[in-house]
Amino acid sequence: MVATDYHIPVLLPESVSGLAIRPDGVYVDLTFGGGGHSREILKQIRTGRLIAFDQDPAVKSRLIDDPRFLFVQHNFRYCKNFIKYLGYEQVDGILADLGVSSEHLDNPERGFSFRFDAFLDMRMSPGLKETAADLIRQSDEGELIRMLRDYGEVENPRRIAQRIIESRTVSPVQTTFDLAGCLRPLFPQNRENKMLAQVFQALRIAVNHEMESLQEMLAQTADLLRPGGRLVVISYHSLEDRLVKNYIRSGDAGGTVRTDLYGNALAPFRGVNRKVIVPADEENEINSRARSARLRIAERTDFTENV
Repeated sequence: MVATDYHIPVLLPESVSGLAIRPDGVYVDLTFGGGGHSREILKQIRTGRLIAFDQDPAVKSRLIDDPRFLFVQHNFRYCKNFIKYLGYEQVDGILADLGVSSEHLDNPERGFSFRFDAFLDMRMSPGLKETAADLIRQSDEGELIRMLRDYGEVENPRRIAQRIIESRTVSPVQTTFDLAGCLRPLFPQNRENKMLAQVFQALRIAVNHEMESLQEMLAQTADLLRPGGRLVVISYHSLEDRLVKNYIRSGDAGGTVRTDLYGNALAPFRGVNRKVIVPADEENEINSRARSARLRIAERTDFTENV
């Protein structure tokens, strides 16, 4: 396993092998992060190219000095436009390692974790306007309930939303400890960390528009991948995995299957792995953050085969 001081890449051999890399192919790493997946891809291409995306300027110090490597500092929701701008109409493989990185969780200043007392920022890019503290201050009860229910899948989101509103009327909820402190009395001690993690996840997803970005990115992959090209996605919670699974099955993140005049499905992908791939016990022991990872691999089909 390739590890960097930034991040231990999850499901590294499984995800890179899922790309079925050709030495002269063009590949895209939509979530550069610490560069673990990118470095492994570069080992397997010769005359090909690797285009990497990341919206976080913090990764710039970890970029790879290699003429085959191109970096785009933008959210992957804009991948199609940038890839075409770089001169590539289609590519041979796309990899996305979704979710929050170790850099975000372990850097107190980023405000992603309730393990540290820090300002409730949670932005993956400083270009985003609203922080988590802004959302907590500005959202009404209904908006908080929807956020907690849809993005955190928390139990009793109304009770948590009401507690946040009660707390912010007394004093601003601006730091990670402010938020965790006002909510802890609601949670059983043996489930406290899990339930706080769900609340923090909901805020992070909302701040970074993660579900919208994922749906927009997925919708672009069918046009970007040439027939036989591979889509490889690692997700970390059921919300992400559901969208990815639906898209691979139907070509629509919502799960709607389009058909031709004869009722044949017009799905642009076929699943390569029949069952979702999860980390082995050995990887979970080395990297506890791999435990929730789910890997799905799909191959771009030619629509003429389905018609």
